[in-house]
Amino acid sequence: MKVNIITLGCSKNTVDSENIAGHLLAAGHQVFFDRAANDCDAVILNTCGFIGDAKEESVNTLLQQIVNKQNFNRRHSRDGRQRLLIAVGCLVERYRHELAPEMPEVDAWFGVHQWETLVAMFPPASPKVRSKSVHPSFSLPSQRTLSTPRHYAYLKISEGCNRQCSYCAIPLIRGRHVSRPIEELVAEAKALVQDGVKEIILIAQDTTYYGLDLYGRRRLGDLLNQLATQSGAEWIRLHYTYPANFPQDAIQAISNHPNICNYIDIPLQHISTSVLHSMQRGIDREGTLSLLQSFRDQLPGVSIRTTLIVGYPGESREEFEELKQFVTQARFDRMGCFAYSPEEGTPAEALGDPVPDEEKQNRLDELMAIQQQISLEKNLARVGQTYKVLVDRLEGDYYVARTEYDSPEIDDEVLIPATRRLAIGSFCRVCITQAMEHDLVARLAE
Repeated sequence: MKVNIITLGCSKNTVDSENIAGHLLAAGHQVFFDRAANDCDAVILNTCGFIGDAKEESVNTLLQQIVNKQNFNRRHSRDGRQRLLIAVGCLVERYRHELAPEMPEVDAWFGVHQWETLVAMFPPASPKVRSKSVHPSFSLPSQRTLSTPRHYAYLKISEGCNRQCSYCAIPLIRGRHVSRPIEELVAEAKALVQDGVKEIILIAQDTTYYGLDLYGRRRLGDLLNQLATQSGAEWIRLHYTYPANFPQDAIQAISNHPNICNYIDIPLQHISTSVLHSMQRGIDREGTLSLLQSFRDQLPGVSIRTTLIVGYPGESREEFEELKQFVTQARFDRMGCFAYSPEEGTPAEALGDPVPDEEKQNRLDELMAIQQQISLEKNLARVGQTYKVLVDRLEGDYYVARTEYDSPEIDDEVLIPATRRLAIGSFCRVCITQAMEHDLVARLAE
């Protein structure tokens, strides 16, 4: 069968889709990662259910795929081909009982722990093909095929989350934290590098919790050390860290190994102690400031990426002004921002949603305007400097690349005039010649 997998949401979903694809390929089917693929026998939509906007996108995409299925079936009415439409993932885990009666055109619904049942819908294309085994802790196939460009890949080091952040539904969707063994992760990273991957990006619902369930202590630092010395990856990048009880040995590992990017992704969400307490984040203003200072003291030049939430229930104008001042002073290298949306079943649901949507948007715009100016100033300071970059793609007259301070798809990019041929997925050195808010222009260094 020709199977098209469409993935919405975060990089954790991307890895899940890649594991599904690997299992289907091993069974002899053809797999595509292409929303525009019109001639497929089946479409698997991997949904997101994290916040309101993501849920809306998932529902709208599902409705569009229903229309596409109906059009496909009409086109092939004479030859008898009928498309399967399968919805999977986080939105399904939470809302399948509400969605299924409203969308009878969807042939099957699978939550986040039902991958084995999902792939069983696609029997081997030949009796000689044997399916790969499924990882017992994750119900995920042990084989992946990448949907990302060949030179970078996400490495999911754990599943689920034991945190109880008041606004977050992830523990309700994904369950409790389950770490993967270090030796298994190192083996997967080695295999990815052997297949051409240059950059490995560590992801989880909370990477800093890694190891507690499996080894009785946090072992993110140990994992980073072993990946740095054994995987062969030229770049290793750390995402989705949590500020409370941040493991100091992880900072030391970043400092010790030049192939671990000087980059930390750490969603802080807020700075007001009262808001952080209500959010159940396990850290206050002073602890947050102390942690940021420790990053900058121990990792000179580190690129810090964060995300923040505005319009949380009870966030007063004074607390928002405190957040603005914090962003101004902290001068993050990269920053995203979300407007709060209430999630069913979370502790914050009981607080209501008192901040009007218009006010939330105004606060978001104010905060991002501050960050845009900071980003421009930081980029202007890079003009004239030389950096090692990884070439991601060719777009028009420019190669698009990244420094170690930027993660793919979410951070700044470096535009290199295509005056000579560069290999996609290769490293080169460039000198920055021009700066904008979110992009740099460079020439190849001599």
